[in-house]
Amino acid sequence: MQLQQTPVLEDTLWEAVLNRNSAFEGKLFYGVRSTGIYCRPICPSRRPNRNQVRFFQSAQEAEIAGFRPCKRCQPQSEIVSNAAKAKVLAACRYIEAQIDHIPTLLELCSHVRMSPSYLQRIFKQIIGVSPFQYADALRSQRLKQRLQEGEEIAHALYDTGYGSSSQLYEKAPKQLGMTPKTYQQAGKAINIVYAIAPCPLGYLLVATTEKGICAVKLGDKANKLEHILNQEFHQAQIMRDDHTHKEWIQAILNLIAGDETHLDLPLDVRGTAFQKQVWQALQKIPYSETRTYTDIARDIAKPLAVRAVGNACGANPTALIVPCHRVLRNDGSLGGYRWGIERKQKLLIQELKRTARDLKITDQNNSFPVPSPQSPLPNPFSKDDSNT
Repeated sequence: MQLQQTPVLEDTLWEAVLNRNSAFEGKLFYGVRSTGIYCRPICPSRRPNRNQVRFFQSAQEAEIAGFRPCKRCQPQSEIVSNAAKAKVLAACRYIEAQIDHIPTLLELCSHVRMSPSYLQRIFKQIIGVSPFQYADALRSQRLKQRLQEGEEIAHALYDTGYGSSSQLYEKAPKQLGMTPKTYQQAGKAINIVYAIAPCPLGYLLVATTEKGICAVKLGDKANKLEHILNQEFHQAQIMRDDHTHKEWIQAILNLIAGDETHLDLPLDVRGTAFQKQVWQALQKIPYSETRTYTDIARDIAKPLAVRAVGNACGANPTALIVPCHRVLRNDGSLGGYRWGIERKQKLLIQELKRTARDLKITDQNNSFPVPSPQSPLPNPFSKDDSNT
């Protein structure tokens, strides 16, 4: 018997289908009139138009109504044990939580305590696709959403777990129907004014909108920084004016030189909710102190999102104001830095020297320890011993 479809119930069931809600697994099936096929609510296939959908309580009801089982999600498959189903659903939740990468099969097996062959088989039986295919579909869905929201392609690329641009462009025609740049829905154009100044780290570029600073970049060549800015804000009206907001630029230069220890400048940055959460946490790191990526993940109440924190640090658009250079690897080594590992090293050493000077700690015989990218950074002012 087909479900009695009241408007309220129908809205609930349709929402479950749209969201691939696993809580309805085994309780809800939907048929598509235009294809004559019925599916599980968690089927990874493209969602049909709502007016083409009928809802059923069982696979048998759908087949009696004349629908054929979907070959992808195999809704007619025998019901597996509740314990196995719970483990597969736990695997789904784990995959969904890894917003920055696709978990390996061994990683999933370790999480749900199943053998690789059994998890692969039971996952495909219940979900209709392999764990990798499930994760890849989620990644594609997230990418589409980010691009539609106007996020920069490079940020959307790495935030959704694509390890390289080639990975994305190879799959783009199939997953997006076009290239990412064509797919991306443009936001409203903004006016950006930027200035470039020489500094001890090379060149400093500061770009502003009418609301605040939207980009702070460091590099060896001024024209390269201009090129990066134009790529990131390709739809904006951009103009150079080295006399604009001189006080903001001078404050940043003072921080680089060790003459300032705190920046309180207005920002106008674009990013995901997660990225902004990470950037706010970075701004709370005191001058000359460091944190690890694990520390930041814990501070934002997402202890499993360590790698995503690293990606958010790499996507930070406002260097120095959002001090991502103060984040280290768990072993205390410097890790990476978008503007060059040597700049990160110099910034941290300058901050340590400034704090040591303020505390009247003398650096006799020029013996101040200089960290290398491979060795832990000596920091007597870190949050705790585990971070040094």
